[in-house]
Amino acid sequence: MLAKTLRVAWLLSLLAGIAAAACSPKTGQKTADAPTKEQPTKPAPPTTPASDKLSPCANFDNAPSKDDATTHYVLYRDFLKAGDWNQAFDYWKKVFAVAPAADGKRNTLYMDGIRFYEHFYSQSKDSLQKEGYIDRIFELYRGVDSCFYDGGFATARKAFDLFYKYPHRASKEEVFRLFESAIKQDGDKIRDFIINPFTALLVEMHEDGKVSDADARKYDRIIRDTIAKGLANCKDKDCERWKVIQDYAPARLEYFETVKGFYDCAYYKAKYYGEFEANPDDCDIIRNVFSYLRWAGCSENDAQMASLIKKGNELCVERERGPAAVAYECLRNADYRCAIEGLTKAANETNDPVQKGNYLLTVGKIYYAHLKNYPRARQSFLQAAEARSGWGEPYLWIGRLYASSGPLCGPGRGWDSQIVVWPAIDKWEHAKRIDPSAAREANKWIAQYEQYMPDRSEVFSRLLKDGDPFFVGCWIQERTTVRSAKTQ
Repeated sequence: MLAKTLRVAWLLSLLAGIAAAACSPKTGQKTADAPTKEQPTKPAPPTTPASDKLSPCANFDNAPSKDDATTHYVLYRDFLKAGDWNQAFDYWKKVFAVAPAADGKRNTLYMDGIRFYEHFYSQSKDSLQKEGYIDRIFELYRGVDSCFYDGGFATARKAFDLFYKYPHRASKEEVFRLFESAIKQDGDKIRDFIINPFTALLVEMHEDGKVSDADARKYDRIIRDTIAKGLANCKDKDCERWKVIQDYAPARLEYFETVKGFYDCAYYKAKYYGEFEANPDDCDIIRNVFSYLRWAGCSENDAQMASLIKKGNELCVERERGPAAVAYECLRNADYRCAIEGLTKAANETNDPVQKGNYLLTVGKIYYAHLKNYPRARQSFLQAAEARSGWGEPYLWIGRLYASSGPLCGPGRGWDSQIVVWPAIDKWEHAKRIDPSAAREANKWIAQYEQYMPDRSEVFSRLLKDGDPFFVGCWIQERTTVRSAKTQ
């Protein structure tokens, strides 16, 4: 048994250094109790390309007057390019009335019609009128599907718009089912623009008990395979779209690491064991990687588990008694709720501020790395700091919480994801001020993350400047200071 093979010893501070698991710039887990949920990025959906197969709908060739139809088509397109929406719309209506399929090979008139009504929607202050524009937009999507059927394109576009633009028109479950339908229609050619919103809804639907583990695993696999294929086959500007998706979707899928048995042992070994191989004498990493593999149900006879156990026994032996010993036994069995309960009890019973702080810090690390609950992790880190005054380490961890929230608070890149670095730096600077021994670690994180702050032009475009006060929302909910990235 592991309890015999592995002395309570090196696991007693199992999470004393949950290191690389939650500090990468791309990492952003789903958090429980977050006061707000930001939407993922939305790469602009393309129109469908021209087809060799002619549409069954009316086109220029069978219009009452082909010359008039084509002339009006050219005029509306020219006015649209010039930004004269009203003139363009007048001519668009004339063409659409007689030749909605244009040359019969492309859906330009339908997609431009949607552009028109989106524009009018954005300009209107009449709620009834706005709802009428939405109705017209969805009618045009139905027309796209009828006249230019292209798998799940029209369904995907409608779901995309409902998710980002008109969320009041459908429940999250209804939007999720639309995306699901589009995926089924498209088979192995899923549209890139649906991946991020579908991933966000997949996590929420599973959390709410509306998607089974089996279905979630199926879609997890589809999402990951689609991203891998997209990155491998993309060209030019398309690659930027896939990189945005790669920065967001896998990080959101990390939520499923909190679901016991969702991923198998191979997943955790592939994702985390390399950290141990790169740092085989680091007790913090040994404890952390062992915890993940134990949670995954990896066998004690597994060669990689055996290596972790051997190294842990050689290098990382400590002892505890009472509630703490029970807590670490729970950690050994990857029972994180039990571990939190035991460590909290141990913290409440001790009068030693150092022990109390260490117990509470470990609770924070469990919430952070294993339960993906950022607000609770922050609460525990703050309690640890309160228990042991002048201690910078809890603030180092809060900074890491904030800095790794990019994919949670935004698309993984861009403004909403970058501004989380500001309160992170605040915490690292605070750690240095109160605890000189934390300065080296704090400076390391500051240097690593300064590059992810918004650039000066982005700050200026929002009528801000360095030094201005700023409030960061999402789950962080803190006041900070504007800082732009240093130019090279």
